[in-house]
Amino acid sequence: MKKFAFVMLLAFASNLAAQDQNRVITTAVPFLNIAGDARAAGMGDMGVATSFDAYSQQWNPSKFAFADRKSGVYAGYTPYLESVIKDIGLLSAGYFNKIDDQSAFALSLRYFTLGEIELRQTIEEQGTRVKPNEFSLDGSYSLKLSPTFSMSVGGRYIRSQLRFPNETTSAQAASGFAVDVSGFYRSREIAYNSFDGRWRAGFNLSNLGGKLQYDEGGQQNFLPTNLRFGLGFDLILDQDNRIELTSEFNKLLVPTPQDFDNDGDIDAADNDAYQSVGFFSGLFKSFGDAPDGFGEELKEFTWALGAEYIYQDSFMIRTGYFNESLEKGARKFFTLGAGFKFNIVQIDLSYLFSTSKVQNPLEGSLRFSLAFNIGEEMFND
Repeated sequence: MKKFAFVMLLAFASNLAAQDQNRVITTAVPFLNIAGDARAAGMGDMGVATSFDAYSQQWNPSKFAFADRKSGVYAGYTPYLESVIKDIGLLSAGYFNKIDDQSAFALSLRYFTLGEIELRQTIEEQGTRVKPNEFSLDGSYSLKLSPTFSMSVGGRYIRSQLRFPNETTSAQAASGFAVDVSGFYRSREIAYNSFDGRWRAGFNLSNLGGKLQYDEGGQQNFLPTNLRFGLGFDLILDQDNRIELTSEFNKLLVPTPQDFDNDGDIDAADNDAYQSVGFFSGLFKSFGDAPDGFGEELKEFTWALGAEYIYQDSFMIRTGYFNESLEKGARKFFTLGAGFKFNIVQIDLSYLFSTSKVQNPLEGSLRFSLAFNIGEEMFND
Protein backbone atom coordinates (compact mmCIF):
# COMPACT_ATOMS: atom_id res chain seq x y z
CA MET A 1 0.00 0.00 0.00
CA LYS A 2 1.31 3.45 -0.82
CA LYS A 3 2.25 5.87 1.92
CA PHE A 4 -0.57 8.11 0.73
CA ALA A 5 -3.09 5.40 1.56
CA PHE A 6 -1.61 5.06 5.03
CA VAL A 7 -2.03 8.78 5.71
CA MET A 8 -5.63 8.67 4.52
CA LEU A 9 -6.34 5.68 6.73
CA LEU A 10 -4.99 7.46 9.78
CA ALA A 11 -7.20 10.43 9.09
CA PHE A 12 -10.20 8.15 8.76
CA ALA A 13 -9.37 6.22 11.92
CA SER A 14 -9.07 9.47 13.86
CA ASN A 15 -12.69 10.24 13.01
CA LEU A 16 -11.93 13.37 11.00
CA ALA A 17 -15.06 12.88 8.96
CA ALA A 18 -16.07 16.53 8.84
CA GLN A 19 -13.06 17.92 7.01
CA ASP A 20 -15.10 20.77 5.57
CA GLN A 21 -15.90 21.96 9.10
CA ASN A 22 -12.64 23.67 10.07
CA ARG A 23 -13.68 24.27 13.69
CA VAL A 24 -14.10 20.59 14.51
CA ILE A 25 -11.84 19.87 17.51
CA THR A 26 -9.39 17.04 16.89
CA THR A 27 -6.77 15.60 19.24
CA ALA A 28 -4.05 13.00 19.45
CA VAL A 29 -4.90 9.42 20.53
CA PRO A 30 -8.67 9.61 19.88
CA PHE A 31 -8.86 5.86 20.62
CA LEU A 32 -9.08 6.85 24.31
CA ASN A 33 -12.64 8.02 23.64
CA ILE A 34 -13.83 4.84 21.91
CA ALA A 35 -16.11 2.79 24.15
CA GLY A 36 -14.10 -0.29 25.06
CA ASP A 37 -16.98 -2.35 26.45
CA ALA A 38 -20.27 -3.48 24.97
CA ARG A 39 -22.40 -2.44 27.95
CA ALA A 40 -21.55 1.26 27.56
CA ALA A 41 -21.67 0.93 23.77
CA GLY A 42 -25.20 -0.49 23.98
CA MET A 43 -26.42 2.61 25.83
CA GLY A 44 -25.12 5.33 23.52
CA ASP A 45 -21.46 5.24 24.63
CA MET A 46 -22.08 6.27 28.23
CA GLY A 47 -20.83 5.09 31.58
CA VAL A 48 -19.98 7.96 33.94
CA ALA A 49 -23.25 7.73 35.92
CA THR A 50 -24.45 4.20 35.15
CA SER A 51 -24.45 1.57 37.89
CA PHE A 52 -21.25 -0.24 38.78
CA ASP A 53 -19.76 -2.79 36.38
CA ALA A 54 -16.34 -4.34 35.82
CA TYR A 55 -15.76 -1.94 32.88
CA SER A 56 -15.84 1.21 35.04
CA GLN A 57 -12.16 2.09 34.64
CA GLN A 58 -12.68 3.96 31.35
CA TRP A 59 -15.80 5.82 32.40
CA ASN A 60 -15.68 6.45 36.14
CA PRO A 61 -13.36 4.40 38.38
CA SER A 62 -15.03 5.89 41.46
CA LYS A 63 -17.73 3.25 40.93
CA PHE A 64 -15.30 0.51 41.98
CA ALA A 65 -15.81 1.58 45.60
CA PHE A 66 -19.43 0.38 45.20
CA ALA A 67 -18.47 -3.01 43.72
CA ASP A 68 -20.58 -5.91 45.01
CA ARG A 69 -17.76 -8.45 44.53
CA LYS A 70 -14.24 -8.62 45.93
CA SER A 71 -12.61 -8.47 42.49
CA GLY A 72 -13.19 -8.85 38.78
CA VAL A 73 -11.54 -9.04 35.38
CA TYR A 74 -12.82 -8.13 31.93
CA ALA A 75 -11.83 -8.16 28.28
CA GLY A 76 -13.44 -6.59 25.23
CA TYR A 77 -12.97 -6.18 21.50
CA THR A 78 -14.26 -3.37 19.28
CA PRO A 79 -13.77 -3.73 15.50
CA TYR A 80 -13.10 -0.37 13.84
CA LEU A 81 -13.75 0.55 10.21
CA GLU A 82 -14.83 -3.04 9.69
CA SER A 83 -16.60 -2.17 6.42
CA VAL A 84 -13.27 -0.92 4.98
CA ILE A 85 -10.59 -3.21 6.46
CA LYS A 86 -10.71 -6.15 8.84
CA ASP A 87 -7.59 -5.85 11.01
CA ILE A 88 -8.25 -2.51 12.77
CA GLY A 89 -9.65 -2.75 16.27
CA LEU A 90 -9.53 -1.86 19.94
CA LEU A 91 -8.63 -4.47 22.54
CA SER A 92 -9.25 -3.68 26.19
CA ALA A 93 -8.73 -5.59 29.42
CA GLY A 94 -8.71 -4.77 33.10
CA TYR A 95 -8.79 -5.89 36.71
CA PHE A 96 -10.24 -4.42 39.90
CA ASN A 97 -9.92 -5.39 43.53
CA LYS A 98 -11.71 -4.09 46.60
CA ILE A 99 -9.24 -3.49 49.38
CA ASP A 100 -12.08 -3.26 51.92
CA ASP A 101 -15.69 -2.07 52.01
CA GLN A 102 -14.58 1.52 51.47
CA SER A 103 -11.82 1.41 48.85
CA ALA A 104 -10.63 -0.32 45.68
CA PHE A 105 -7.91 -0.19 43.06
CA ALA A 106 -8.00 -1.07 39.37
CA LEU A 107 -5.67 -1.59 36.41
CA SER A 108 -6.48 -1.62 32.71
CA LEU A 109 -4.90 -1.83 29.27
CA ARG A 110 -6.27 -0.46 25.97
CA TYR A 111 -4.55 -1.41 22.71
CA PHE A 112 -5.58 0.08 19.36
CA THR A 113 -4.09 -1.57 16.28
CA LEU A 114 -4.22 -0.45 12.66
CA GLY A 115 -3.07 -3.83 11.40
CA GLU A 116 -0.14 -4.29 9.02
CA ILE A 117 0.56 -1.59 6.43
CA GLU A 118 3.12 -1.46 3.64
CA LEU A 119 4.84 1.91 3.17
CA ARG A 120 6.40 2.93 -0.16
CA GLN A 121 7.09 6.19 -1.99
CA THR A 122 6.63 4.75 -5.51
CA ILE A 123 5.11 1.63 -7.05
CA GLU A 124 8.56 0.30 -7.97
CA GLU A 125 10.04 0.81 -4.51
CA GLN A 126 10.44 -2.15 -2.17
CA GLY A 127 7.83 -1.61 0.51
CA THR A 128 8.41 -1.60 4.25
CA ARG A 129 5.85 -3.37 6.40
CA VAL A 130 4.92 -1.65 9.65
CA LYS A 131 2.31 -2.19 12.35
CA PRO A 132 1.09 1.17 13.66
CA ASN A 133 -0.56 1.00 17.06
CA GLU A 134 -1.43 2.95 20.19
CA PHE A 135 -1.94 1.82 23.76
CA SER A 136 -2.60 3.11 27.25
CA LEU A 137 -1.92 1.57 30.65
CA ASP A 138 -4.09 2.84 33.51
CA GLY A 139 -4.23 2.58 37.27
CA SER A 140 -6.74 4.06 39.72
CA TYR A 141 -7.61 4.18 43.40
CA SER A 142 -11.16 4.85 44.62
CA LEU A 143 -12.42 5.63 48.10
CA LYS A 144 -15.84 6.10 49.66
CA LEU A 145 -15.99 9.46 51.39
CA SER A 146 -19.47 8.67 52.70
CA PRO A 147 -21.94 5.78 52.34
CA THR A 148 -23.31 7.41 49.17
CA PHE A 149 -20.34 9.20 47.56
CA SER A 150 -16.91 8.12 46.35
CA MET A 151 -14.01 9.70 44.49
CA SER A 152 -11.09 8.35 42.53
CA VAL A 153 -7.72 9.45 41.19
CA GLY A 154 -5.98 7.68 38.35
CA GLY A 155 -2.87 7.79 36.21
CA ARG A 156 -2.34 6.80 32.59
CA TYR A 157 0.69 6.10 30.42
CA ILE A 158 0.05 6.65 26.70
CA ARG A 159 2.17 5.54 23.75
CA SER A 160 1.32 6.21 20.11
CA GLN A 161 3.35 4.63 17.28
CA LEU A 162 1.71 6.06 14.15
CA ARG A 163 4.67 7.67 12.38
CA PHE A 164 7.75 5.90 11.08
CA PRO A 165 11.12 7.29 9.91
CA ASN A 166 12.27 7.22 6.29
CA GLU A 167 15.16 8.58 4.22
CA THR A 168 14.06 12.20 4.54
CA THR A 169 12.28 12.46 7.88
CA SER A 170 12.80 11.19 11.40
CA ALA A 171 10.00 10.08 13.66
CA GLN A 172 9.49 8.32 16.95
CA ALA A 173 6.71 6.98 19.08
CA ALA A 174 4.91 9.72 20.98
CA SER A 175 4.38 9.06 24.67
CA GLY A 176 3.08 10.89 27.70
CA PHE A 177 1.24 10.71 31.00
CA ALA A 178 -2.24 11.83 31.99
CA VAL A 179 -4.30 12.04 35.19
CA ASP A 180 -8.01 11.43 35.90
CA VAL A 181 -10.18 12.72 38.75
CA SER A 182 -13.71 11.38 39.16
CA GLY A 183 -16.64 11.15 41.56
CA PHE A 184 -19.75 8.98 41.87
CA TYR A 185 -22.93 9.37 43.92
CA ARG A 186 -25.43 6.59 44.58
CA SER A 187 -28.31 7.29 46.93
CA ARG A 188 -29.83 4.80 49.31
CA GLU A 189 -32.91 3.00 48.04
CA ILE A 190 -35.99 5.20 48.32
CA ALA A 191 -39.55 3.87 48.71
CA TYR A 192 -42.08 5.55 46.42
CA ASN A 193 -45.81 4.78 46.16
CA SER A 194 -45.65 1.83 43.74
CA PHE A 195 -41.93 1.22 43.31
CA ASP A 196 -38.54 1.79 44.89
CA GLY A 197 -35.87 4.00 43.37
CA ARG A 198 -32.26 5.05 43.61
CA TRP A 199 -30.51 8.15 42.21
CA ARG A 200 -27.08 8.11 40.59
CA ALA A 201 -24.72 10.89 39.48
CA GLY A 202 -21.13 11.01 38.34
CA PHE A 203 -18.37 13.07 36.78
CA ASN A 204 -14.95 12.31 35.32
CA LEU A 205 -12.25 14.80 34.39
CA SER A 206 -9.94 12.61 32.30
CA ASN A 207 -6.72 12.77 30.29
CA LEU A 208 -5.25 15.77 32.06
CA GLY A 209 -1.73 15.97 30.69
CA GLY A 210 0.73 17.56 28.32
CA LYS A 211 0.81 17.31 24.53
CA LEU A 212 2.15 14.47 22.39
CA GLN A 213 4.90 15.02 19.81
CA TYR A 214 6.01 12.50 17.17
CA ASP A 215 9.27 14.10 16.03
CA GLU A 216 11.77 16.66 17.24
CA GLY A 217 10.50 20.15 16.50
CA GLY A 218 7.27 18.79 15.04
CA GLN A 219 3.68 19.63 15.84
CA GLN A 220 2.50 19.13 19.40
CA ASN A 221 -0.92 17.51 19.72
CA PHE A 222 -3.44 17.99 22.52
CA LEU A 223 -4.59 14.96 24.47
CA PRO A 224 -8.39 14.35 24.47
CA THR A 225 -8.94 15.99 27.86
CA ASN A 226 -12.60 15.45 28.73
CA LEU A 227 -15.19 16.63 31.18
CA ARG A 228 -17.89 13.98 31.40
CA PHE A 229 -20.87 14.15 33.76
CA GLY A 230 -24.26 12.50 34.04
CA LEU A 231 -27.37 11.70 36.07
CA GLY A 232 -29.32 8.45 36.41
CA PHE A 233 -32.23 6.81 38.19
CA ASP A 234 -32.95 3.16 39.04
CA LEU A 235 -36.62 2.22 38.77
CA ILE A 236 -36.88 -0.86 40.99
CA LEU A 237 -40.22 -2.42 40.09
CA ASP A 238 -39.89 -5.56 42.22
CA GLN A 239 -37.31 -8.10 43.29
CA ASP A 240 -36.80 -9.36 39.73
CA ASN A 241 -37.35 -6.33 37.49
CA ARG A 242 -35.37 -3.09 37.31
CA ILE A 243 -35.03 -0.30 34.75
CA GLU A 244 -32.01 2.02 34.81
CA LEU A 245 -32.29 5.38 33.03
CA THR A 246 -29.24 7.58 32.47
CA SER A 247 -28.32 10.84 30.73
CA GLU A 248 -24.77 12.00 30.05
CA PHE A 249 -22.93 15.06 28.73
CA ASN A 250 -19.36 15.41 27.53
CA LYS A 251 -17.07 18.26 26.48
CA LEU A 252 -13.55 18.16 25.11
CA LEU A 253 -11.46 20.58 27.19
CA VAL A 254 -9.35 21.48 24.17
CA PRO A 255 -9.18 24.93 22.48
CA THR A 256 -11.33 25.54 19.41
CA PRO A 257 -9.44 26.02 16.10
CA GLN A 258 -10.01 29.57 14.85
CA ASP A 259 -8.86 32.39 12.59
CA PHE A 260 -6.28 34.02 14.85
CA ASP A 261 -5.01 36.52 12.25
CA ASN A 262 -8.49 37.50 11.03
CA ASP A 263 -7.71 36.87 7.35
CA GLY A 264 -10.95 34.98 6.76
CA ASP A 265 -9.43 31.50 6.75
CA ILE A 266 -7.80 29.04 9.14
CA ASP A 267 -4.40 28.54 7.56
CA ALA A 268 -0.88 27.42 8.53
CA ALA A 269 -0.22 30.60 10.51
CA ASP A 270 -3.39 30.04 12.53
CA ASN A 271 -2.37 26.44 13.13
CA ASP A 272 1.00 27.62 14.48
CA ALA A 273 -0.79 30.00 16.85
CA TYR A 274 -3.15 27.21 17.89
CA GLN A 275 -0.28 24.84 18.64
CA SER A 276 1.43 27.49 20.78
CA VAL A 277 -1.45 27.35 23.28
CA GLY A 278 -0.31 25.40 26.33
CA PHE A 279 -2.23 22.48 27.79
CA PHE A 280 -3.15 24.21 31.05
CA SER A 281 -4.23 27.51 29.53
CA GLY A 282 -6.00 25.63 26.74
CA LEU A 283 -8.09 23.77 29.30
CA PHE A 284 -9.56 27.02 30.63
CA LYS A 285 -9.78 28.64 27.18
CA SER A 286 -11.93 25.74 26.01
CA PHE A 287 -14.90 27.06 28.02
CA GLY A 288 -15.04 30.41 26.23
CA ASP A 289 -12.99 30.52 23.02
CA ALA A 290 -15.55 29.48 20.41
CA PRO A 291 -15.55 32.23 17.70
CA ASP A 292 -19.35 32.40 17.54
CA GLY A 293 -19.73 32.77 21.29
CA PHE A 294 -21.85 30.91 23.81
CA GLY A 295 -24.01 29.28 21.16
CA GLU A 296 -21.02 27.56 19.62
CA GLU A 297 -19.69 26.58 23.04
CA LEU A 298 -22.94 24.70 23.67
CA LYS A 299 -22.49 22.88 20.35
CA GLU A 300 -19.20 21.50 21.65
CA PHE A 301 -21.11 19.42 24.21
CA THR A 302 -22.25 15.96 23.17
CA TRP A 303 -25.14 14.31 24.97
CA ALA A 304 -26.49 10.80 25.26
CA LEU A 305 -29.55 9.06 26.69
CA GLY A 306 -29.56 5.39 27.68
CA ALA A 307 -31.84 2.78 29.22
CA GLU A 308 -31.25 -0.72 30.55
CA TYR A 309 -33.84 -3.30 31.58
CA ILE A 310 -32.54 -5.94 34.00
CA TYR A 311 -34.30 -9.20 34.86
CA GLN A 312 -33.14 -11.11 37.93
CA ASP A 313 -29.64 -9.64 37.49
CA SER A 314 -29.19 -12.27 34.76
CA PHE A 315 -30.58 -10.82 31.53
CA MET A 316 -30.23 -7.24 30.27
CA ILE A 317 -31.63 -5.34 27.29
CA ARG A 318 -30.18 -1.91 26.46
CA THR A 319 -30.69 1.00 24.11
CA GLY A 320 -29.30 4.49 23.75
CA TYR A 321 -28.92 7.55 21.58
CA PHE A 322 -25.83 9.75 21.09
CA ASN A 323 -25.88 13.27 19.62
CA GLU A 324 -23.13 15.61 18.43
CA SER A 325 -23.61 18.97 16.68
CA LEU A 326 -23.44 18.95 12.88
CA GLU A 327 -20.73 21.62 13.09
CA LYS A 328 -18.57 19.69 15.57
CA GLY A 329 -18.33 16.22 14.07
CA ALA A 330 -21.95 15.24 13.25
CA ARG A 331 -21.91 11.89 15.07
CA LYS A 332 -25.50 10.80 15.69
CA PHE A 333 -26.47 7.21 16.34
CA PHE A 334 -28.82 4.76 18.05
CA THR A 335 -27.48 1.70 19.83
CA LEU A 336 -28.89 -1.63 20.95
CA GLY A 337 -27.33 -4.07 23.36
CA ALA A 338 -27.89 -7.15 25.47
CA GLY A 339 -26.20 -8.82 28.39
CA PHE A 340 -26.26 -12.32 29.82
CA LYS A 341 -25.01 -13.18 33.29
CA PHE A 342 -24.54 -16.68 34.66
CA ASN A 343 -23.05 -17.05 38.10
CA ILE A 344 -19.84 -14.93 37.96
CA VAL A 345 -19.64 -14.66 34.15
CA GLN A 346 -21.21 -11.83 32.12
CA ILE A 347 -21.28 -11.49 28.33
CA ASP A 348 -22.30 -8.18 26.70
CA LEU A 349 -23.05 -7.39 23.05
CA SER A 350 -23.92 -4.15 21.24
CA TYR A 351 -24.70 -2.82 17.78
CA LEU A 352 -24.73 0.74 16.39
CA PHE A 353 -27.08 2.36 13.83
CA SER A 354 -25.88 5.70 12.48
CA THR A 355 -28.50 8.42 11.91
CA SER A 356 -26.02 10.93 10.45
CA LYS A 357 -24.99 11.58 6.85
CA VAL A 358 -21.38 11.22 8.04
CA GLN A 359 -20.35 7.56 8.07
CA ASN A 360 -19.59 6.24 11.53
CA PRO A 361 -16.47 3.99 11.66
CA LEU A 362 -18.31 1.69 14.10
CA GLU A 363 -21.45 1.28 12.00
CA GLY A 364 -22.26 -2.30 11.15
CA SER A 365 -19.89 -3.69 13.80
CA LEU A 366 -20.88 -6.13 16.52
CA ARG A 367 -19.01 -5.33 19.72
CA PHE A 368 -18.63 -7.75 22.59
CA SER A 369 -17.04 -7.93 26.03
CA LEU A 370 -16.65 -10.53 28.74
CA ALA A 371 -16.43 -9.98 32.51
CA PHE A 372 -15.79 -12.21 35.51
CA ASN A 373 -16.89 -10.89 38.91
CA ILE A 374 -15.02 -13.10 41.36
CA GLY A 375 -14.41 -13.37 45.08
CA GLU A 376 -16.85 -13.06 47.94
CA GLU A 377 -19.76 -10.64 47.89
CA MET A 378 -19.08 -7.24 49.41
CA PHE A 379 -21.50 -5.27 51.55
CA ASN A 380 -22.84 -1.96 50.21
CA ASP A 381 -25.33 0.34 51.91
